[in-house]
Amino acid sequence: MSKPIVAVVGRPNVGKSTLVNRLAVNRDAIVHESRGVTRDRSYHTTDWNGREFVLIDTGCIESAKSKDVFAPRIREQALAACDEADAIIFVVDGTVGVTDEDEEVARVVRKSGKPVFLVVNKIDDPARELESWNYYSLGVGEPRPISAGHGHGTGDLLDEVVAVLPDEEDEEGPADDALNVAIIGRPNVGKSSLANRLTKRNRSIVSDVAGTTRDAIDSMIEWKGTRIRLVDTAGMRKKNLVHEDVEYYSLVRGLEAMDRADVCILVVDASVGVTEQDQKLVGMAVDRGCALVVALNKWDLVTTEKQRDDVAATLAQRLSFAPWAPSVNMSALTGRATDKILEAAVKAAANHACQLKTSQLNALLTQIREGGHTVTDKGRRLKVHYGVQTGQRPPVLTFWCNAPDLVDDNYERFMENRLRQAFDLTGTPVRLKFRLREEGRR
Repeated sequence: MSKPIVAVVGRPNVGKSTLVNRLAVNRDAIVHESRGVTRDRSYHTTDWNGREFVLIDTGCIESAKSKDVFAPRIREQALAACDEADAIIFVVDGTVGVTDEDEEVARVVRKSGKPVFLVVNKIDDPARELESWNYYSLGVGEPRPISAGHGHGTGDLLDEVVAVLPDEEDEEGPADDALNVAIIGRPNVGKSSLANRLTKRNRSIVSDVAGTTRDAIDSMIEWKGTRIRLVDTAGMRKKNLVHEDVEYYSLVRGLEAMDRADVCILVVDASVGVTEQDQKLVGMAVDRGCALVVALNKWDLVTTEKQRDDVAATLAQRLSFAPWAPSVNMSALTGRATDKILEAAVKAAANHACQLKTSQLNALLTQIREGGHTVTDKGRRLKVHYGVQTGQRPPVLTFWCNAPDLVDDNYERFMENRLRQAFDLTGTPVRLKFRLREEGRR
């Protein structure tokens, strides 16, 4: 990453994510009163007085004796952020005084060798600013009283932070040319395992506990000359099963990732087959116009012919409305066929952005007319005169005809099938529009 990086660290529930949202001037980081909401590290671009840099929101650095099952891996993610950062913002809670956990974090950041800014948060009353000097005992420099919630003191903090950041390196290529790929699916189907396998590093925390990932985690990779932004999303469940506020915000972040995506990789637990919730997720992706690839994960657990037939049956049944979506039998655990996932995603993205030649499209229409396939009703006969592609991502094809009201679902399916036979549209939905011929002349 070419921009300077600032890691925000601290013990649980001191306001790290609130501070990130304040400094980044957005609400991308999930904030909740519960302890340990942030688990993975998430990246947020911001700027101060024209100086751009990246903030890393981290999980909690807790004692090795913590009883939290995720604590060691959350700590690992936070330490990775410190290693990656050019500067560190160390956040403590100014309402409770110095704790043993604060001292543990202090030991970690002192070892980093990076510039450290000690921030005493939750000092909402300026009269209490002198209390922040008690935090000198942490041995990481001058305490800075702030209120992340109200913004008090954050401007002075940013002035100090940007002053120590290195100069921004030249970009190796355009910043916005990356292919956006969202990894979606139900909880505990292997999304984070796949993301880690594709990035070749432990970017996301992986466990057998459903709902481990709570935020959308971005990672940049390059595959055969194509820059890809992978987004590992939280597992999405039925709304009536979403009980926690944290899980709700995770769901929202996942939907936002789908909105930004060029391609969605739906990860399915092959040992279970395609479920109703998988079906709904595909429907969401199609409604948003995303290209789609189905990753049948845990294929190493599918060992019998009957199991394979059952998976194929659920795939055909549940995703009958998206037969154009390719599927790949793979295993994130063993690495089986994971390269084929990226190959299918890149191809789907190319088809998603394709531009069909008008001459070829109208040659196909001529064949359809000569074949006699049309719609009639009460003496009226549908005549499609000509067509043209009017949009991309996904392809939008507009056809001018004499009677758009005669076009029914069966005819639309027929037209889409003929289009897919004539052109390679694997992996992408297609939008068909029918207009009166007179509208096309205006």
